[in-house]
Amino acid sequence: MAIIDVVKFNGPTNVFAWKFPSEELSSYTQVIVNESQEAIFFKGGQALDVLGPGRHTLSTDNIPILSSFMKIPFGGKSPFAAEIWYVNKSHCLDIKWGTPTPVQIQDPKFKIMVPVRSFGQFGITIENSSKFLVKLVGVSPVFDQETLLRHFRGLYLNKVKDALAGYLLNRNIGVLEINAYLEEFSANLLERVRPAMEEYGITLVNFYVYEVSVPENDPAVVQLKAALAKRAEMDIIGYNYQQERAFDTLEGAATNPGAAQAGLMGAGLGLGMGVGVGGAMGGQFSTLAQSLNLATSIECSKCHGQAPEGVKFCPHCGNSFAAGVSPPPKVVVCDKCGAALSPNDSFCPQCGDPYNPCPNCQVDLPVGAVKCPSCGFALPQPCSLCGQSVQAGAKFCPHCGGSLVKQCPQCGKDAYRADKFCSGCGLKL
Repeated sequence: MAIIDVVKFNGPTNVFAWKFPSEELSSYTQVIVNESQEAIFFKGGQALDVLGPGRHTLSTDNIPILSSFMKIPFGGKSPFAAEIWYVNKSHCLDIKWGTPTPVQIQDPKFKIMVPVRSFGQFGITIENSSKFLVKLVGVSPVFDQETLLRHFRGLYLNKVKDALAGYLLNRNIGVLEINAYLEEFSANLLERVRPAMEEYGITLVNFYVYEVSVPENDPAVVQLKAALAKRAEMDIIGYNYQQERAFDTLEGAATNPGAAQAGLMGAGLGLGMGVGVGGAMGGQFSTLAQSLNLATSIECSKCHGQAPEGVKFCPHCGNSFAAGVSPPPKVVVCDKCGAALSPNDSFCPQCGDPYNPCPNCQVDLPVGAVKCPSCGFALPQPCSLCGQSVQAGAKFCPHCGGSLVKQCPQCGKDAYRADKFCSGCGLKL
């Protein structure tokens, strides 16, 4: 075989390592290394030297260790067998990755298993050429981008699955919301994958996640999206699931032939007592009935309480209503910023604070209010034992049966568990 005079590599950028096909070299062979390359000189299976950018002559003057292999003095010229490996040191930033099959992940908000796919790309550069060749390339004559992906597919798939599940759980983010956090999630993955690749002389420059998606036709995804759409509809209209069920029950009672004789409230109480939750159902129907009555009521100009249309005196403060004169409508304002609210608003148009209307006078109530500061209406409060909503004035919870009152240790007067001070002596409870 002919002796090689010049060794060089001008291959594509997606090739990370390439072995020169001929091993017939001599002490006058010229090795040309480009700026973005390194050449590793192997003799007898041992890496002798790393050649940087430039033109190199394989002589004992340039590579003194050759003299021990060639058995000739420095400056001698002789043919010999050796290997020249080229390593691409440029940054390769367009390596695509993706999950070939969906990964099952539990949505931390809704506790259902959802199949998730993920796609993106990452960039690398070979930092340690000798470690890269010895630990990863081996004896393969060519090591390109496809080979790299094949070697590290198990690594990044495992890291993506663990990172995605942990990221969603730790931040309580739903699967369908993760695309709003892709930049932060990509940085998290970069820190997880980088140490594993450094063991092979590879530096991970970046790791991007383009998209985290779910199959549109999967039953769990369809169910989840339907629930989210329903919740969004309720937020826009301004009612919750319990209120929707109460409306459904009322509608069913209205279409029942027996409902006309028993009456609407009788039907509601009967249903509630039948399943042992009369208190809870009674509360729902009471609130609903008050809301329905507000549509045909007038507001007292003195105490702002609601009175049935047509009465002459306010049932709350005794104020006289002038015959034929309707009291002026009250302007409801946001309890947080003071902006005007309309009855159809669910949120303040200025500051976004939720509109929490008093069932009696529609005043916007602050969060956690026990009594309406405008009309004095006692509001339902959560049971301190089970958390369920209980009508004001109840001494026992209809859901868990627990006592809602406690005795003041100083004067012995009964007080509600939610009270902070005794109404008899003022002692802090």
